[in-house]
Amino acid sequence: MHAISNNNIANAIFQGSKGKTGNDLHKYSQNVVKFLAKKRFLSKSRDILERLNKIANDKEGIIEVKLRSAKRLAPETKHHLATTLKKRYRAKDVVWNEVIDEKLLGGFRVEINDEVIDLTIKNKINKLQEHLNSAHE
Repeated sequence: MHAISNNNIANAIFQGSKGKTGNDLHKYSQNVVKFLAKKRFLSKSRDILERLNKIANDKEGIIEVKLRSAKRLAPETKHHLATTLKKRYRAKDVVWNEVIDEKLLGGFRVEINDEVIDLTIKNKINKLQEHLNSAHE
């Protein structure tokens, strides 16, 4: 017997929910929860929901961006960043999850799916230090 992956479950839920609205969607959701409980997958529900959200966002052309910075970015900087990310990821929209991290000296760090774009001052200093150390060897 093959194990059912969380991604397979999320895909099945997404496919099964297409075109359903209102009461039909509500009944479908209840049946999904009953299925997960019967198969003892409720402990995996958080991961399944995250995967389902990613699948839905991919279909809608939405990217979720975790933005970590020392202070809130200026609206024009955020707008420019959103425009750049939409082009890079061929997305229609950006959903921001902003985290203010006062430990950062400056700059910001962007996380999208498994990719990290680290433009923090600390990272730039580390890269410069690596470069200087390698130049002396």
